[in-house]
Amino acid sequence: MTISAPVTPTLDSLTLGDIVAESSFPLTRDSLVRYAGASGDFNPIHYRDDVAHAVGLPGVLAHGMLTMGLAIQPVVDWVGDSSRVLDYQVRFTRPVPVDPDLGAVVTVVAKVGALDADAGVARIDLTVTFNSVTVLGKAQARVSLV
Repeated sequence: MTISAPVTPTLDSLTLGDIVAESSFPLTRDSLVRYAGASGDFNPIHYRDDVAHAVGLPGVLAHGMLTMGLAIQPVVDWVGDSSRVLDYQVRFTRPVPVDPDLGAVVTVVAKVGALDADAGVARIDLTVTFNSVTVLGKAQARVSLV
């Protein structure tokens, strides 16, 4: 069996508006506890409904940085090497409540937003949603394709 290396996309193979990646990420309360342990972010709004409600939230929320990290993963998978991501920015627009029984599913669609042939860079615009509502605004990654 031969395993071949992933093929890096090329700038000339892309057109504005192309969808280059799509993924869905299921989250559970267990996911949040594991992320808290890995990140060191033990803010109780991420694991205690009573605390979340006391500060006016609808319930336990996914960590913003977890949501941001999930959103870039389809781009990294598409480009084949995380070092090709030159810049990544988002604006946190809505929280992701994680139901104790149903969890939550974050969906990501990555689309070509701009191409810079001189620099060999593509801007990938991310649409990140939960329950069909955008949770990360102005989510963009600049990716080197040279």
